[in-house]
Amino acid sequence: MAGKLGRNAATLVAVAVVLGWLLVGALAGPYAGQLGDVATNDNAAFLPADAEATRAQDLAAGFVDRPTTPALVVYERVTGLTDADRQRAGADAAEFARVPGVVGPLPPPLPSQDGQALQVVVPIDDAEGERISEVVDELRRIAGDGADGLTVDVAGPAGLLADLIEVFSAIDGTLLGVTLVVVLVILLIVYRSPVLWIAPLLAAGMSFALAAVFVYLLADADVIKLNGQAQGILTVLVFGAGTDYALLLTARYREELHRHARPPAAMRAAWRGAAPAIVASAGTTIASLLCLLLSSLNSNRALGPVAAIGIAATLLVMLTFLPALLVLGGRWAFWPRAPRPDQADPQTEHRLWSRVARFVAGHARPVWLVTAAALAVLTLGLTQLGATTLGQSDLFTTRTDSVAGQEVIARHYPGGTGSPATVFARQPAAQQVAQVAQGVPGVAAVRPVNGDPTGPPDPAAPPTVVDGWVQLQATLADPPDSDAAERTIRDLRVAVHRVPDADAVVGGFTAINVDTADASTRDQKVIIPVVLAVIAVILALLLRALIAPLLLILTVLLSYAATLGLCALIFRYLFDFPGVDASFPLFAFVFLVALGIDYNIFLMSRVRQESVRRGTRPGVRHGLLVTGGVITSAGIVLAATFSALAVLPLVVLVELGVAVAVGVLIDTIVVRSLLVPALAHDIGPRIWWPSRLSRAAPEERTPDAH
Repeated sequence: MAGKLGRNAATLVAVAVVLGWLLVGALAGPYAGQLGDVATNDNAAFLPADAEATRAQDLAAGFVDRPTTPALVVYERVTGLTDADRQRAGADAAEFARVPGVVGPLPPPLPSQDGQALQVVVPIDDAEGERISEVVDELRRIAGDGADGLTVDVAGPAGLLADLIEVFSAIDGTLLGVTLVVVLVILLIVYRSPVLWIAPLLAAGMSFALAAVFVYLLADADVIKLNGQAQGILTVLVFGAGTDYALLLTARYREELHRHARPPAAMRAAWRGAAPAIVASAGTTIASLLCLLLSSLNSNRALGPVAAIGIAATLLVMLTFLPALLVLGGRWAFWPRAPRPDQADPQTEHRLWSRVARFVAGHARPVWLVTAAALAVLTLGLTQLGATTLGQSDLFTTRTDSVAGQEVIARHYPGGTGSPATVFARQPAAQQVAQVAQGVPGVAAVRPVNGDPTGPPDPAAPPTVVDGWVQLQATLADPPDSDAAERTIRDLRVAVHRVPDADAVVGGFTAINVDTADASTRDQKVIIPVVLAVIAVILALLLRALIAPLLLILTVLLSYAATLGLCALIFRYLFDFPGVDASFPLFAFVFLVALGIDYNIFLMSRVRQESVRRGTRPGVRHGLLVTGGVITSAGIVLAATFSALAVLPLVVLVELGVAVAVGVLIDTIVVRSLLVPALAHDIGPRIWWPSRLSRAAPEERTPDAH
């Protein structure tokens, strides 16, 4: 009677938990599709407050009634523009000025010296925010596509921003849909059950909905700044990590169903066995992501909490909602391979990993030496990683309208036309600053702002003075997103800073890129050591040892370097990408180390449990035997979900997705399956130093996996 009451109580608790979470999901679900409404994709908004480009923006606000972002509408006919082309450009400019959000009147179309192009500068009110993309869409509708040899493109900062917003708008639908399909297919392959996939996928969806609520509310309250990149990463991270945790718990549950007659008892045992590793894994990832709060870039600081919220929500759901679903499903959820309470032999259940464990145990030292050497060879590709820099016009994997327009501008105008550098100087020294700036190689022209900064220059008019400051516009000879333009900005800053009593400040589109790259370099030097220290502390507490955490961190660092080396070759010679984004090394490090260490946590936490019962070397063999399949499956799932980022035509996200996918596969197949267990087996009990487990009697070096 008591046993029946206990079974009924366990079932009622599981039902209550499931119903409670379904109610939460019903309330939270709508927010998952509204994250794009609170996302901001303006690069300048993410600069640190003390960046020179930020100070220049603050000064520029005093010279205009309304801050603007220019769209550059460019007309090209390679055989030479006709009178009809010029009339068309003039008529279009008149229509552009009437578009809501455009700050008029517009300057007249600017012809190129070769007579093959015309350029119309269309300032768009910054107050439009994300609606700038709608204004650009209207400009493109008015301008049309051109005909009879005339091409028309809308480029410039506003055109680029509009194309970025269009890409990120696909995150709520396209990326989420692809991620769901990828996870579903892999779960069907892993579980080989037409039923079991429902619970992990439903739990992952619940995790995403819960995370979306908190991210939406924080971004809407302006506590964090959400951008499209963080939004995309949140999607794949929640589904990837959530499926990983689900695979680990479900595998342990299946294992315990062989030992317990009742599913609730099996789940309690599985939860006690798997939860510490899942909590430690999630805690390590959350702590690593929160280290991004130390970043000087607002975009990085936003990504840390956004991704950490996603992992925290996933952890909560996977340790409550998923167990309840599995308990209600019972053994039939595993149909047609339902586990029986028969004390099944792990070696029979895991034949492949039994052979792998015996091989690693029998050749431990050669295995870790060869795998470490192979990873070291891959690191040689790092020499190709910094060969080029990813420019703004190189952000897309497809040739967008803004990229095509920028190419036309580069062919017919000084590269910086339409996106000049802005130089601010105190009035008494302004003329000297202008002379010095004009002498900097790479600067095509310098003029003071007198009246409307977007209008045609008036040589007779005196420069506008605002609070003792004068604004100069320096047109660069090279495209504003090129390496050459960035070098010119650095040289320009050095030159004008030397002018006495000028207090010169250099800003503009290219300066924003320069300051962003400098901030990214600073962040790598600060955040990477902090992440490593945090992970070391967590591993030491989890494993109650110092040698094991040190070795695990070294193996993950080697894996990270090998991944970057291999990806550098893939990006350059397979994808033909022009370079990597300045933030790529840091993002790749945080995700690869945080996620890569997860698999070592899953393995080594089980190895420690088994070492207490069996001894270290038998514990290593048994731990690899029982976790090999599930961890490999988890790695494949995570790699596949991050690969879904490739559906977005944005080089930054494609590179990050490929890097995480490649790195996770290396971690799963090479590091966790071969390198780490071989090292642990070779070192033996000393790996647990200074705990008492390290002083256990050494076991015989035998390949036996029993």
